Amino acid sequence: MFLIIFATVLRVFSNSFLNAAQKSLSKSFSPLNTNFKTYFLLSIFCAPIFLIFYAGISPETILWAFIGGFFGALGNAFLIFALKYGELSILGPINSYKAIIGLIFGIILIKEIPSAGAIFGILLILFGTYFIFETTGENFNFSLLKRKDIQFRFLALIFSAIEAVFIKKVILLSDIMCSFLLWVIFGFVFSFLILKIKHNKAFNAKNLKHELLPFIPLAFLVFVMQFSTNFVFEKIPVAPALSLFQLSNLINVFLGWKLFNEKHLLKKIIGSIIMIIGSIVIIFNSR
Repeated sequence: MFLIIFATVLRVFSNSFLNAAQKSLSKSFSPLNTNFKTYFLLSIFCAPIFLIFYAGISPETILWAFIGGFFGALGNAFLIFALKYGELSILGPINSYKAIIGLIFGIILIKEIPSAGAIFGILLILFGTYFIFETTGENFNFSLLKRKDIQFRFLALIFSAIEAVFIKKVILLSDIMCSFLLWVIFGFVFSFLILKIKHNKAFNAKNLKHELLPFIPLAFLVFVMQFSTNFVFEKIPVAPALSLFQLSNLINVFLGWKLFNEKHLLKKIIGSIIMIIGSIVIIFNSR
């Protein structure tokens, strides 16, 4: 239990500071470049480890990781786009919807059935987001979907929630280390392809060494975040895990206010607390 709590705390804090770092870097670098270079730095270390220790992994595991890597690269790219255009203190709490999407795909792909209490917790999360969206001046209605940052954030959470189910499946077929290594490798492959398709001249191998320096802290945060995520996924079902990760909502709100001078702190805190209560309800009602 202690290790689960420790891994969850690591995941919650690293994810929030990762989002803040991604938002800061988006002012100077394109989101697709940021996405690719993060995966690239991690793959330098992860690819050799995979080839040495996991070269004989089953084709089924590779297939699940391959599909998950596609959704992961897309999800991370859209997240960085969202952070570039929107407020961290709004976009962070939107991540709470990931638990709902993760629950749906968890039912479809790996047969994880939620209890009535877990569903009630999800309803609390939805209610909490009302307070967050109210601070936009557009309230909780479909006009929010016209905003570019909201559109990108919802796309990011949909893809990353789907990715979470594939990560869980790879863990079930192998272990958390193998899952992490494959996540990095296929994330690198797909982030590079996305970069080349969208910006064919954006990748300059000659200048890559100097361009990578600002992304080293970012890559480290991604490592801590994703490895701790995999550890938690190994111990508990996807939907409760994704709900538990919503504890980062309060940290996102605080960092948005402190680092980027974002407003309406009190309402966002209230909304985040309601989401956290919903997360706790889901945890204690998970099977």
